[in-house]
Amino acid sequence: MYEVAPNVFLLNGTPNYLVNVYLVCDVLIDAGTKMAQRGLLRQLKGKRISKHVLTHVHPDHQGASKSICEGFSIPLLCGESDAPAMESGDMRGQIPRNLITQTQDIFWTGPAHPVERTLHEGDLVAGFTVIETPGHSPGHLAYWRESDRTLILGDVAANIDFLTLKTRLGEPPTIFTQDIPQNRASARKLADLHPQTILFGHGQPLYDGGRFVDWAYSLPAA
Repeated sequence: MYEVAPNVFLLNGTPNYLVNVYLVCDVLIDAGTKMAQRGLLRQLKGKRISKHVLTHVHPDHQGASKSICEGFSIPLLCGESDAPAMESGDMRGQIPRNLITQTQDIFWTGPAHPVERTLHEGDLVAGFTVIETPGHSPGHLAYWRESDRTLILGDVAANIDFLTLKTRLGEPPTIFTQDIPQNRASARKLADLHPQTILFGHGQPLYDGGRFVDWAYSLPAA
């Protein structure tokens, strides 16, 4: 676990920043796949965790959520349109159905767990403002801290090539994205904030906000 922005820590997990989990003060953002639960619980041992929030309900972000919430006796929060999938464990309305996502359901998708409260635009979480960014999933959320222009954007964008595992700023793979034009609109919405530090669900942190802004504005409108 190491600090990637003030009071924001990246938990050590998969190599090459393939799947990222963040601890912000006492709030855990995302939880990797269900295979990550032992490693996450080990890294968080002795920490005070008050709540667990999600950027979105996909198998590589909610996989260990039930274990985390039960292990620390903490509530789970996520976007309103993603809550039904979290509470049912049914990903069919969350992510396109194909051989890869069906395989993920077997190995990565975590068990259903109740959502105590849904998050909406403007809510505050550990000093970050909730930004609604649908597209990759129906209820996708990003978290924005204006004081130092830090953005935790989940999977609106990725900073990794999933084939080579090399660093590359780009859109999330289309096979995992529910509504591509809507996700592009969400990327431009985040670019309008002019962030300086960008933290991804997949890939290394980016400390050149201008590069992200230029990339987002270059995306096709549809």
